[in-house]
Amino acid sequence: MKLPLLLQLIAAIVLVTGSQACGADILTTANYVVTITTHCEEGNVSCDNVSYHGISKKTGKSIDLKGSTKHAMCADGVTPCKFLGYQFKIGNINYLVLEAGALRVVKGEKDVLVDEIGEWTY
Repeated sequence: MKLPLLLQLIAAIVLVTGSQACGADILTTANYVVTITTHCEEGNVSCDNVSYHGISKKTGKSIDLKGSTKHAMCADGVTPCKFLGYQFKIGNINYLVLEAGALRVVKGEKDVLVDEIGEWTY
């Protein structure tokens, strides 16, 4: 591992550790470290102000996105019932970070760019 990449990862961990009280959670997969931060008041069922900060372990490159929580809907089709995770979109690329620990990045409808399972640190 190159020193600049190691320093970037350490800086990201320090930054996230300091922001845990703000609703930040970290998903670590084989190739990525993703920090999810919710910017809504505690107790809200859904949140349209969620940040994604992802770092590639291989290249050290990072990406920052804005998105929202993702829920399964109740029988009425309007009320969110079950929390599933988070969704972020940039152009035609969709990022899904699921509560179960999955990181999925899909281009368009079918082109899967990333599909990894990781572990959450809260």
